Amino acid sequence: MPLTGLTGSRVRERRLAAGIGQADLARAVGISASYLNLIEHNRRRISAAVLTKLSRALGVEATVLAEGAEGAAAQDLRAAGGVGLASKPEMDRIDELLGRFPGWADLLAEQYRRIGHLERMVAALNDRISHDPHLSLALHEVLSAVSSVRSTAAILAETEDIEPEWRARFHANLHVDSERLAVGSEALVAYLDGSEQEADTGLAAPQEELEAWLAAHDWHFDALEAGGRGPEALVAEIAGLASGGARVLARDWVAQAARDAKALPLVRFEVALRKDGDPLRLARDFGCDVLTVFRRLAYRKGSQLGLVMCDGAGGLIMRKPVEGFSLPRHGTACPLWPLYTALSRPSQAIANVVEMPGLAPLHFALRAYCAVDYPSGFGGPEVRDAAMLIERTGSAGAGAVQVGSSCRICPRKACVARREPSIIAETV
Repeated sequence: MPLTGLTGSRVRERRLAAGIGQADLARAVGISASYLNLIEHNRRRISAAVLTKLSRALGVEATVLAEGAEGAAAQDLRAAGGVGLASKPEMDRIDELLGRFPGWADLLAEQYRRIGHLERMVAALNDRISHDPHLSLALHEVLSAVSSVRSTAAILAETEDIEPEWRARFHANLHVDSERLAVGSEALVAYLDGSEQEADTGLAAPQEELEAWLAAHDWHFDALEAGGRGPEALVAEIAGLASGGARVLARDWVAQAARDAKALPLVRFEVALRKDGDPLRLARDFGCDVLTVFRRLAYRKGSQLGLVMCDGAGGLIMRKPVEGFSLPRHGTACPLWPLYTALSRPSQAIANVVEMPGLAPLHFALRAYCAVDYPSGFGGPEVRDAAMLIERTGSAGAGAVQVGSSCRICPRKACVARREPSIIAETV
């Protein structure tokens, strides 16, 4: 059964349509919630056995998850035709192409999906290679072993009069270095492959472990709302996180969410939101700060809004993603994001519609705000925290600001804010 790069997305769509929580589906299938989260974001391959269990739990055929429902090829062909290249395909004859040449049509649709999948892979791998200390050490170990094997082999090949005793020593060194290279290579491949066991044992950074845990619960805990048991209800779950750093971050996140729930009671907040969704007016009406409203909007049950937060240095400290809006795993992001404009203009509301690059450029409405605090009072340091809400929107025409994820993987040719050359061919 052929699996495509969108299989995980179909699993997520079916789960949401059925009203099943991510943790509940993972429990029914017999896998961890963090592993299911990676599957749904197309970051892990799905074995045939797991796909079969998922299809049974969701009440659909496995082929629907693997290949998509009827008409998926036509949708992909239309998306491919709207990429905006020099050639202009006959969009009104897609049905004819599907009918007369179904093989070619499927091939073109699959290539389009594959290119999109590879773009996401390049972005993720580049970010990992650039910032992941574990990967850097593993690569260094492999390169060191390769250099040692090459040097020893060169001595044996180029020196004819080596004494038997020294030749035996060189052979022994060559054997040891070869073993080291094999072990290091296997470990590196396993780390890049990212099996379920690795995801569960916490090889990721504490922030990533926290975000995977939150995503598995759809970024919302009923226990923190009015009438719930409060943070105490999550003590056992937090204790189950793999790393101490993730447990500290999780306790801080839960405590903040509990304070937000107290400042903005869910029932009253939902009523006010239906009347007026403006974050500034909601903050004024509830007598709280704007970032509290931002968090409440993004962390409501079933919310489709993404959220990214940064500190005064511009480093991303929290990331709730939205499909199609690439968020770097570490460090700073595109300097043209309204997030960084807000950071330099505290207490000002910043809003923009932006376009992310890709085969089919996507548009997002972004709202950003920066709050200033003085924890030590007068004479103490100023602390800035900025947040940005992300909402998928339709076509924005020529008024959208062209942004990216980070300069290393942004294909835009003449960006005025570029910090370094892109490793991707400049196609936009």
